[in-house]
This record gives sequence, C-alpha cells and structure tokens, in this order.
Amino acid sequence: MSLNIIVLAKQVPDTRNVGKDAMKEDGTVNRAALPAIFNPEDLNALEQALKLKEMYPGTKVTILTMGPARAAEIVREGLYRGADDGVVLSDRAFAGSDTLATSYALSAAIKKLGQYDLILGGRQAIDGDTAQVGPQVAEKLKLPQVTYAEDIIKAENGKVTVKRRIESGVETVEAPYPIVITVNGSAEECRPRNAKAVMKYKKAAVPSEVAADEEKKAFVEARPYLQIGEWTANTVEADLAQCGLAGSPTKVKGIENVVFTAKEARKIENTDEALEDLIVELIGNHTIG
Repeated sequence: MSLNIIVLAKQVPDTRNVGKDAMKEDGTVNRAALPAIFNPEDLNALEQALKLKEMYPGTKVTILTMGPARAAEIVREGLYRGADDGVVLSDRAFAGSDTLATSYALSAAIKKLGQYDLILGGRQAIDGDTAQVGPQVAEKLKLPQVTYAEDIIKAENGKVTVKRRIESGVETVEAPYPIVITVNGSAEECRPRNAKAVMKYKKAAVPSEVAADEEKKAFVEARPYLQIGEWTANTVEADLAQCGLAGSPTKVKGIENVVFTAKEARKIENTDEALEDLIVELIGNHTIG
C-alpha cells in the first residue's frame, strides 16, 4: 500500500531573530532585513510525511508552497530531505492574501494536483501565528481534519491514526482519509538534508528562476527531475475575486511597534555567595518562587 501526501509549506521571515531593523517605519515587516526560512512547524509536518513514506513503500511526497519564485527554495529543501517533487504557486494575483485567500489558492492548487490521501501542514506559521490556513483548506475541500498532531501512527485501510497534543493532555484519534492534518512543533524534528540529495537537486528550479540564463534553462529542461512546477492563478483556474487583496476580508486597523527596555539593571560579582544572595532577594520579593 502506498500514499499520496501533499505537504503545505511556507517560506517565512525568521521572526525568532528580530533586530532593530526588522520593522519598517510604516509598521510592516522588513523582509529584506530578516533571513527567509522554512516555516518550523511545516518542517515537523514534512518529517511526518517522510516517516510515512518509509513505512509505506511507493508513497509520494509533494511540497506545495505559495509565494514569489524564490519560494522554490522551500521545495528544494524538501527534496534535500526526501520529498519527491514540488510546486510553487506564484502569481501577482496572490499578493496581499490573508488566510482566507491563501487557503483558497492552496485548495485550488490541491484540486489541480489531483490524487491525494493526506494533506499535512504545520499548525501555524511564525509570521502570522493564526493557525487558520490548514483548517480553512480542509473546509474548502470538504475534508475531515485533525489538528495539533504530534505523531501520525499509521495510515492503513482508508483510516489514519493520529496522536494529538492538546491543552488537557494527549489523545489518539482515528479518522478516514483523504484528510487534512496540522502538526505541532512538539512533533519530531525534521531530519537533516541528505548529502546525495543536495548534490542531485541543488540546481532544481522553477522556470522563472532560470528564464534569464539560457545555459541554466537548457540544463534544467534537459533533466525533468530538476523541474519544479510554477503555477499561476490561471493554471489552477482560480477565481481572481477570491485571490490576493480582493479575496482578503481581513483589514489591519492599526500597527504599533512595542520596544521593551530594561528599567533597571544591576551587576553582581561572579561568586557563589553573590548568586545565592540574589536568589534569596528574588524569592523575598516574589520575583521567583
């Protein structure tokens, strides 16, 4: 038995390492000042897909991401770790999408991909923290969904067994597939890149990445395994009224930068006695303990 698995992944600015230049004067994220990375919980989801691929020979793992052409780096990262192929959903029509418009575009692309058993994604992206896209994709595709997954135990005979990490503890659920599953950051970390896969796929690209270089273009076109799909709104037959800003009912009312500064600082000697005195003081004023 084999599975067709789609992993929804996003290229995000590394908001875990925010510096003084991370925000623009208008309050928007200065993406140029932050490195672009594979959304962490999407990597957790990818690992679950790759584990299932090992469990069920013949399983195919496809990375689906939405963004500009440079988001192809996310597909390459997936290929380096064991994914089979990928698609970048890229079109100016998708610019400015909120979660509703994003989930619409992704669901249209999933319909275009066709056969699938499991659709996996991270619980949420670190640049938005909404945890809405996965569930919205499930609703648009009229599929069951399991959220807060920590481990996909098995997927056999049309049913998937999932361990969930929820606020009150852990539960194990069983559900029919096709299904959408969102994965927690508490799930197993994604395996590192495979050296042979890096050498094989390092020149994989979407057409627009190599369009200006005839030599690179010819190199990629001669090797189908290096060709990453690049789909537009027209490719997935998307309704433009539901894409980008036009399809995004979310409106930002205001943005405020908050900078935390220390009001008081004190240096202590690097001795056991000084540290013990500090701990006693902190316990006494209920800062700790």
